[in-house]
Formats: sequence, C-alpha cells, structure tokens
Amino acid sequence: NTGVATTDLYGKCTKTHSGTSAAAPEAAGVFALALEANENLSWRDMQHLTVLTSKRNSLFDSKNRFYWTMNGVGLEFNHLFGFGVLDAGAMVALAKQWKTVPARYHCDAGSSTDPRRIPHNKSLFLTIETNSCAGTETEVNYLEHVQAVITLNATRRGAVQLFLRSPMGTRSMILSERINDDDSQDGFTKWPFMTTHTWAENPRGKWTLEAEFIKGERQEGFIKE
Repeated sequence: NTGVATTDLYGKCTKTHSGTSAAAPEAAGVFALALEANENLSWRDMQHLTVLTSKRNSLFDSKNRFYWTMNGVGLEFNHLFGFGVLDAGAMVALAKQWKTVPARYHCDAGSSTDPRRIPHNKSLFLTIETNSCAGTETEVNYLEHVQAVITLNATRRGAVQLFLRSPMGTRSMILSERINDDDSQDGFTKWPFMTTHTWAENPRGKWTLEAEFIKGERQEGFIKE
C-alpha cells in the first residue's frame, strides 16, 4: 500500500503513485546524483554501479516461485527483482572513486544448428563450449550482457520455458510461461534472449540451454538453432 506523493490527473494529488511509472523517474534521479558526483560515467559504468550497490532488502516473491541466488562471483540476483533496490548513497559514494570500465567486446560463442525436439515431459539440454575468443582482439574475460539467439516453434509458444546455465553454474530464466501466448505458427526466429544475471563471471567453458514445456496439456516443439 505504499506509494509516492505527487501530482495527479484533473488537478488533484495522490499518495499512491507506484509501479514502473514511479520506479523509472526515481531511478533516473538516483542516476543523476551519481553523474553529478562523476560526470565521466558511461552508460556501462552506470550499470556496473547499479549491480554493485543495489540491495536485496526485504524483497521476496510472495508466490514462492523465484528465490534469491548468488551468481558465480557472489552477486545476489532474483528473476523478479534483478540485483535489488537502488541505494543512492552507496551509488554516489562509489561513483566518486569509480574509474571508467575498459572497452566493451563482443564474442560469438558458437552455435547449434541441428534441429532438436523438445520432449513433452522433460527438459532438452543443448551445450556450447567456448574459449570466449581467447587470444583475439575481442577476448572477453568478464561478462556483462549475454544473449542466446534462438529459433524455435511449438504447438503453443506460451508453454515453452527457457533457461541458460553459465560455465560458473548460474542458471537464468530467459523465457517464462506466457498464458496468453497461444501462437502455433510463428514461433521465434533468431530471437535474442538476454540475461545480466551472469554479470562479472568468466565466460570460458560450457554453456547450457535448457528448454521445457510447462506441465499440463501435451505440446510439441523443436529448437532449430
């Protein structure tokens, strides 16, 4: 029942302004304070500061579906809440001493192009081994954004769930059940699914994509690429 006190429609005021409509401007204000403390911060610096200073506080999933988990370098995350609540004081303090991160590099880990059927009653696992472009100009040693670009189709697209497991063991949900998605024709074509839950991990090793159908009516589907 908490909210932000602010102006409202029709010349009125409200004390219950909430949701992303309230969170986005609040976050913008916090980021502005950090930029005021250090005008040299880049958009990637801001993301690093957000990850490193956010707090779990008392956030939890009331439906007991998603729990707080530590990734491979000890950063806590939750599928619903990301890395937690912004901490303006901690972010500004860190911003004052922050040195801009090095250049960003993109590394293609490889692909799997053999069509694979998704079983109706268990998970399908696909793996890719990568050296993260070691020895090249685009070598990646610390992760920021990870994308799995996927082509699949299913008798009910909304019944498909996807997970990505990193070499350091972090399991990220990159596609959840969508109860109103009844597509059976289009599927996904070279669709990028992204996670930041593996932030700062070393990407070298085996990546695993897990695909499954939710429990219920029998479905059929294939991952093509």
